[in-house]
Amino acid sequence: MSLSYNEKLIPLAKKLRKSNTKQEKHLWYDFLSKYPVRFQRQKTIGNYITDFYCNKAKLIIEIDGSQHYSEANALYESERTGYFESMNLTVLRFKNTEIDDDFRKVCDQIDYKVKTLLKKEDEKRN
Repeated sequence: MSLSYNEKLIPLAKKLRKSNTKQEKHLWYDFLSKYPVRFQRQKTIGNYITDFYCNKAKLIIEIDGSQHYSEANALYESERTGYFESMNLTVLRFKNTEIDDDFRKVCDQIDYKVKTLLKKEDEKRN
């Protein structure tokens, strides 16, 4: 299944790829870019841009900085997550501090989630 997206967001997604946060760069270059299951950066889905997306596992990874913790942003993020979940996508969120303080744990959690989701998909097919 191909995901719908807003073509007008493509230039912004490209710009965001070039201006990743320190934590997004760390996760991408030191883990996700080499991960055996393909991830994409700044993937447009619907009217949103995700930080990272794995199509095979139907997994979105979001890295949240301090701007995500305001009341208005919490509501927006809740709407985004609801939209993604309505499309049968799973959203994993990590704080910048988690990337900074316990990178290995974050990588292990992503790996576990990908493997769990892929196993679930295999069981559905069989």
